Amino acid sequence: MTTPPIRTVVLEREFTAPPEKIWRALTQPHLLEEWLMQTDFEPVEGRKFTLRNQPRPDVSVVIDCQVRTIEPHKTLSYSWDAFGLESVVTFTLEPTASGTRLRMEQTGFRPDQDLAFKGAQAAWKQFAARLDVLLTRLD
Repeated sequence: MTTPPIRTVVLEREFTAPPEKIWRALTQPHLLEEWLMQTDFEPVEGRKFTLRNQPRPDVSVVIDCQVRTIEPHKTLSYSWDAFGLESVVTFTLEPTASGTRLRMEQTGFRPDQDLAFKGAQAAWKQFAARLDVLLTRLD
């Protein structure tokens, strides 16, 4: 018997900001709150943290995370566990002539998690748009 395929949401975007500026947006809690969610994140390998969001007054979202990999200005990876989904989010930053190519992968979606997979596809597009707005305001 073969194991069902695990699916991955991939989002690639080129930003005009340098890797250092994007890195700040990925690792500083007050900046993460502006484009992703409220968090007690610290860029320390092995550190546990949560992401929190309240999309509606009657709905509260808490995502349990743990930092897996940190390579400043290049790679950030952490677990993302919520609602039965055990996944890993990885950001990869690559300098380009005009800024930075940011690749985000969230892997770990089982075949029976179609709703979560589709939700993540939509959510990461929204997060990237908010990140873009934030980056234009940062020094």
